[in-house]
Amino acid sequence: MKEKLSDVKLVKPENRLFTILKVFSMSPKKLVKSKSEWLERVVAIERVTKVVKGGKKMSFRAIIVVGNEQGKVGVGVGKAGDVITAVRKGVTDGKKHIITVPLTSSNSIPHPTSGRFGAAKLILRPSAPGSGVIAGSSIRTVLELAGIQNILSKQLGSNNLLNNARATIDGLSTLRSYTV
Repeated sequence: MKEKLSDVKLVKPENRLFTILKVFSMSPKKLVKSKSEWLERVVAIERVTKVVKGGKKMSFRAIIVVGNEQGKVGVGVGKAGDVITAVRKGVTDGKKHIITVPLTSSNSIPHPTSGRFGAAKLILRPSAPGSGVIAGSSIRTVLELAGIQNILSKQLGSNNLLNNARATIDGLSTLRSYTV
Protein backbone atom coordinates (compact mmCIF):
# COMPACT_ATOMS: atom_id res chain seq x y z
CA MET A 1 0.00 0.00 0.00
CA LYS A 2 1.34 3.37 -1.00
CA GLU A 3 1.07 6.20 1.47
CA LYS A 4 0.42 9.71 0.38
CA LEU A 5 2.42 12.56 1.80
CA SER A 6 -0.73 13.88 3.48
CA ASP A 7 -1.21 10.55 5.29
CA VAL A 8 2.18 10.68 7.00
CA LYS A 9 2.04 12.25 10.47
CA LEU A 10 4.99 13.83 12.21
CA VAL A 11 5.10 13.32 15.93
CA LYS A 12 5.46 16.69 17.66
CA PRO A 13 7.79 18.44 15.20
CA GLU A 14 8.17 21.46 17.48
CA ASN A 15 9.61 19.32 20.27
CA ARG A 16 12.05 17.69 17.87
CA LEU A 17 13.19 21.09 16.62
CA PHE A 18 13.55 22.33 20.18
CA THR A 19 15.72 19.30 21.00
CA ILE A 20 17.95 19.95 18.00
CA LEU A 21 18.31 23.62 18.93
CA LYS A 22 19.01 22.72 22.54
CA VAL A 23 21.82 20.37 21.51
CA PHE A 24 23.62 22.97 19.46
CA SER A 25 22.64 25.93 21.71
CA MET A 26 23.99 28.57 19.33
CA SER A 27 22.30 31.94 19.24
CA PRO A 28 22.75 34.83 16.82
CA LYS A 29 25.01 36.50 19.41
CA LYS A 30 27.55 33.65 19.17
CA LEU A 31 26.87 32.35 22.65
CA VAL A 32 28.69 29.13 23.46
CA LYS A 33 27.75 27.08 26.52
CA SER A 34 30.60 24.84 27.56
CA LYS A 35 30.47 21.91 29.93
CA SER A 36 31.29 24.16 32.90
CA GLU A 37 29.18 26.99 34.34
CA TRP A 38 31.01 29.63 32.25
CA LEU A 39 29.40 31.26 29.26
CA GLU A 40 31.70 32.45 26.47
CA ARG A 41 30.81 35.08 23.90
CA VAL A 42 32.93 36.08 20.93
CA VAL A 43 33.15 39.87 20.64
CA ALA A 44 35.36 40.06 17.55
CA ILE A 45 37.60 37.98 15.34
CA GLU A 46 40.07 40.04 13.34
CA ARG A 47 42.74 39.11 10.84
CA VAL A 48 46.01 40.78 11.79
CA THR A 49 49.38 40.82 10.04
CA LYS A 50 52.97 41.07 11.11
CA VAL A 51 55.60 42.26 8.65
CA VAL A 52 58.60 39.91 8.63
CA LYS A 53 61.64 39.57 6.41
CA GLY A 54 59.88 37.28 3.93
CA GLY A 55 56.67 39.34 3.68
CA LYS A 56 53.54 39.47 5.81
CA LYS A 57 52.58 36.82 8.35
CA MET A 58 48.80 36.49 8.80
CA SER A 59 47.19 35.50 12.09
CA PHE A 60 43.81 35.85 13.82
CA ARG A 61 42.99 37.74 17.01
CA ALA A 62 39.88 36.75 18.96
CA ILE A 63 38.36 38.90 21.72
CA ILE A 64 36.33 36.71 24.09
CA VAL A 65 34.19 37.59 27.12
CA VAL A 66 33.75 34.86 29.75
CA GLY A 67 31.16 35.10 32.54
CA ASN A 68 28.74 33.14 34.67
CA GLU A 69 25.88 35.71 34.79
CA GLN A 70 26.16 35.72 38.60
CA GLY A 71 28.74 38.45 39.18
CA LYS A 72 31.90 37.01 37.65
CA VAL A 73 33.25 38.16 34.27
CA GLY A 74 36.55 38.39 32.39
CA VAL A 75 37.88 39.54 29.01
CA GLY A 76 40.47 37.53 27.13
CA VAL A 77 42.44 37.88 23.91
CA GLY A 78 43.84 35.00 21.89
CA LYS A 79 46.04 35.16 18.83
CA ALA A 80 46.88 32.23 16.57
CA GLY A 81 47.28 31.11 12.99
CA ASP A 82 43.71 29.78 12.84
CA VAL A 83 40.42 30.97 14.34
CA ILE A 84 39.63 27.94 16.49
CA THR A 85 42.96 28.07 18.31
CA ALA A 86 42.66 31.84 18.76
CA VAL A 87 39.21 31.43 20.36
CA ARG A 88 40.48 28.66 22.65
CA LYS A 89 43.41 30.84 23.76
CA GLY A 90 41.03 33.77 24.31
CA VAL A 91 38.78 31.68 26.55
CA THR A 92 41.79 30.54 28.60
CA ASP A 93 43.01 34.14 28.91
CA GLY A 94 39.53 35.34 29.91
CA LYS A 95 39.29 32.75 32.68
CA LYS A 96 42.65 33.95 34.04
CA HIS A 97 41.36 37.55 34.33
CA ILE A 98 38.02 37.01 36.11
CA ILE A 99 36.72 39.79 38.37
CA THR A 100 33.83 39.72 40.83
CA VAL A 101 31.08 42.34 40.43
CA PRO A 102 28.81 43.25 43.37
CA LEU A 103 25.16 43.12 42.26
CA THR A 104 22.13 44.69 43.94
CA SER A 105 18.80 42.91 44.47
CA SER A 106 17.53 44.46 41.21
CA ASN A 107 20.54 43.06 39.28
CA SER A 108 22.14 46.47 38.89
CA ILE A 109 25.34 48.04 40.20
CA PRO A 110 25.49 49.65 43.67
CA HIS A 111 26.68 53.12 42.59
CA PRO A 112 27.76 55.11 39.50
CA THR A 113 31.29 54.53 38.29
CA SER A 114 33.55 55.18 35.35
CA GLY A 115 36.20 53.13 33.62
CA ARG A 116 39.16 53.91 31.43
CA PHE A 117 41.53 51.86 29.33
CA GLY A 118 43.71 53.60 26.78
CA ALA A 119 41.63 56.23 25.01
CA ALA A 120 38.36 54.42 25.80
CA LYS A 121 36.33 55.98 28.60
CA LEU A 122 32.89 55.01 29.79
CA ILE A 123 30.33 55.91 32.42
CA LEU A 124 28.25 53.25 34.20
CA ARG A 125 25.16 54.23 36.20
CA PRO A 126 22.63 52.05 38.04
CA SER A 127 19.18 51.97 36.51
CA ALA A 128 15.59 51.29 37.60
CA PRO A 129 14.35 47.68 37.51
CA GLY A 130 12.95 46.78 34.11
CA SER A 131 14.97 49.29 32.11
CA GLY A 132 17.38 46.66 30.76
CA VAL A 133 20.98 46.94 29.64
CA ILE A 134 21.41 50.23 27.81
CA ALA A 135 24.87 49.86 26.33
CA GLY A 136 26.55 49.42 22.99
CA SER A 137 29.27 47.34 21.36
CA SER A 138 31.41 45.15 23.62
CA ILE A 139 30.22 46.96 26.77
CA ARG A 140 26.82 45.24 26.47
CA THR A 141 28.44 41.81 26.15
CA VAL A 142 30.56 42.30 29.29
CA LEU A 143 27.61 43.61 31.33
CA GLU A 144 25.26 40.80 30.25
CA LEU A 145 27.76 38.05 31.05
CA ALA A 146 28.41 39.67 34.43
CA GLY A 147 24.71 39.20 35.23
CA ILE A 148 23.79 42.90 35.24
CA GLN A 149 20.25 43.41 33.92
CA ASN A 150 19.51 47.10 34.67
CA ILE A 151 22.21 49.62 33.83
CA LEU A 152 22.86 52.79 31.84
CA SER A 153 26.19 53.31 30.12
CA LYS A 154 27.82 55.87 27.88
CA GLN A 155 30.88 55.17 25.79
CA LEU A 156 33.27 58.12 25.36
CA GLY A 157 36.46 58.40 23.34
CA SER A 158 37.54 55.32 21.43
CA ASN A 159 35.35 52.88 19.47
CA ASN A 160 37.94 50.09 19.82
CA LEU A 161 36.13 46.90 20.93
CA LEU A 162 38.99 45.55 23.04
CA ASN A 163 39.69 48.85 24.81
CA ASN A 164 35.98 49.35 25.56
CA ALA A 165 35.67 45.83 26.98
CA ARG A 166 38.70 46.37 29.19
CA ALA A 167 37.43 49.82 30.25
CA THR A 168 34.18 48.13 31.32
CA ILE A 169 36.16 45.62 33.38
CA ASP A 170 38.09 48.53 34.91
CA GLY A 171 34.87 50.32 35.84
CA LEU A 172 33.25 47.19 37.28
CA SER A 173 36.35 46.33 39.32
CA THR A 174 36.12 49.68 41.17
CA LEU A 175 32.61 48.91 42.47
CA ARG A 176 32.17 48.49 46.21
CA SER A 177 29.21 47.10 48.14
CA TYR A 178 28.16 47.36 51.78
CA THR A 179 27.32 43.66 51.99
CA VAL A 180 30.84 42.33 51.42
